[in-house]
Amino acid sequence: MRSPQNTATALESLHVPVGAAAATTEPAPPRALRVRVVGAAAIASAALVLIDNTVVGWAGSPPYAAPIKEVLAFHAHHSAAVAIAVGLEALNVPLLLLFLTGLHGLVGRRGGAGAHWSRLAVAAGASFSAVMALYAVLWDGVVLSARGLAEPSPVLELAWHMHAAAFAWSLPALGTTFIGAALATHAIRLTPPWQRLLGVAGGGLLLAAGAANLAIANGSAFLFVGVSGLAAWLVWLLATGVRLVRSDVD
Repeated sequence: MRSPQNTATALESLHVPVGAAAATTEPAPPRALRVRVVGAAAIASAALVLIDNTVVGWAGSPPYAAPIKEVLAFHAHHSAAVAIAVGLEALNVPLLLLFLTGLHGLVGRRGGAGAHWSRLAVAAGASFSAVMALYAVLWDGVVLSARGLAEPSPVLELAWHMHAAAFAWSLPALGTTFIGAALATHAIRLTPPWQRLLGVAGGGLLLAAGAANLAIANGSAFLFVGVSGLAAWLVWLLATGVRLVRSDVD
């Protein structure tokens, strides 16, 4: 038979504060949901790039080799299209970084060589985002300097060429991101072998185009080498995003 003191001690040991009980029973966000969020960010990022290019293509954006008078005419009459494009670029920055950091967390839990590649992808993705911010700011400068001009000015021409140079410099950063992400996901068997090959090949095209950044800024057709790499990136990003959304990968 227990003494009153022992009984009281036992009852005290069974008592759990309401706050502590709530803390222990509160469910943590399921990991599968976080994986799907990372996949959704990848799909949304690819979709924004496609919409961005569709908008400026539909508006008839001039190539970098176009005469400066054509550049002036476009930006004087299609500032709304440029505003949409740079707005989409701004939205793409957090989506891309969300995908890359989420992917790094996913790969990091698995460990191994994939973690090194995912760190490279995050660092390169941050650099790419910074260069694309400069690209968008310079495009804003082209639109603003084109207002009220009857003839092209040196400021407009300089802003246009710097805008083109920023795009050319973004290509090697994206290529490094592409290769790092593709090798990281392959290392943990998240993606099939064809996506690794696509990543290495597409990333290589982007790096090669970036090496010719001065020629691209001056209107060289070598730009299309980088565009091919960009198309490969979008295919890889969509395929990886769909795979993450539809899977229960931890």
